[in-house]
Parts: sequence; C-alpha cells; structure tokens
Amino acid sequence: MSTTPSFVLARTILAIGALALAAGIAAAADDATEDQILRALAPKKPLTRSLSAPRPADPTERQFVDTLRNRPSRSLSLGEREQIATLAKDKPAIDLEITFDYNSANISRKAAPAVEALGKALSNPDLKGSTFVVAGHTDSIGSEAYNQDLSERRADTIKRTLVEKFGIAGSDLVTVGYGKSKPKDAANPAAPANRRVQVVNMTSQTTAAK
Repeated sequence: MSTTPSFVLARTILAIGALALAAGIAAAADDATEDQILRALAPKKPLTRSLSAPRPADPTERQFVDTLRNRPSRSLSLGEREQIATLAKDKPAIDLEITFDYNSANISRKAAPAVEALGKALSNPDLKGSTFVVAGHTDSIGSEAYNQDLSERRADTIKRTLVEKFGIAGSDLVTVGYGKSKPKDAANPAAPANRRVQVVNMTSQTTAAK
C-alpha cells in the first residue's frame, strides 16, 4: 500500500507524541513524593469493622524480625534473605529509583530528592512504631557475587543516611541486599528498572501507630 508524504509525517508525529507521553508517565512514576511514599507504606486496614478483637501479630514473625535489628546486610544468610522476601510479599511496599555513583555505594546527586522524600515519609507520625526493610536490588550486569555485595552496601548506605540525616532509629530499619536475584522486570534483566531500592513496612496493622 502506497503512502503519501503527509500521511507519513502525521504518523511520525503521532508516534513521537506517544513516546513523549510514555516517557512522562515513567518519569512521574519514578519521582515519588513524600505523600506517595507515606500512602504506599501505611499499614493495611481491615476492609470491614468487626466486633471481635483484632488478630494479634504473629509472634514468630515478630521474633524473626527482631533478630535482624542492628545487623549489617552482609551478615544475613541466604535463608534469612529469602524469609524476609517471603514475609514482605503481603506487606505495604514501594520501589524507589535511587541511583548511586558508578560502581559505588555513594548516593548520586540526582537521587537526593528521592532520599529526602523517603526520610520525611518514614519520620511521619502515621508510621510511628513501624519496622521497615530497606532492600537493595541491581540489574544483571556483572557477576552474582559483585552485585550481591553492591546491593548490600547500597542498602546500608540508605539506612545510614536515614539515621544520620532524619533521626530514624537504626533498630527500626532492617537492610538486605538481593543483588540481581529478584529483578522487577524479569523479561529484561539488564533494564534500569531493576536497579532500585525497595522499602517494606513489616509491621502489621495491629501493632503500628502505637
């Protein structure tokens, strides 16, 4: 089928417009605000009111989380890392694109607003009493051992920043590194989306906001 120059031009303009719109949506999703982080990490509330007493938190889960406090990421065993991932599946969480300097655990200047928003959100009284997991993830570029070490150091850097700059109790922040083992975009393991910091509120609805 033949096409006229005007038709080709119109189709090109539409394609460019669609790409620009998609890029805008992606950028908006990456630039999480304090309020967006706060809402994402808020403890889940029951869908309906009940006359019965609320179900208490699982003591086994709470005891496990307590064993992780004040430990550096690299001290966690593979079994402990996987147990954290299992428990985190049903918890309030958010993925943040916090970039670091190349081949480094130093937070980049570009990531400063994201870290600022995270620190303010975790300092909010609505999240008082919560325990958070800060998980570092990388893309697939590089060896497994290299990425595991890098993700652990980056998670510890985020924790140190939250403690020193925002006064958040270190015992309320559990850090873990997953390297390239848990990509967000599994179909594209080298994609930038996989280089992220995930924050999870590990506290149940019955124990938060004490």
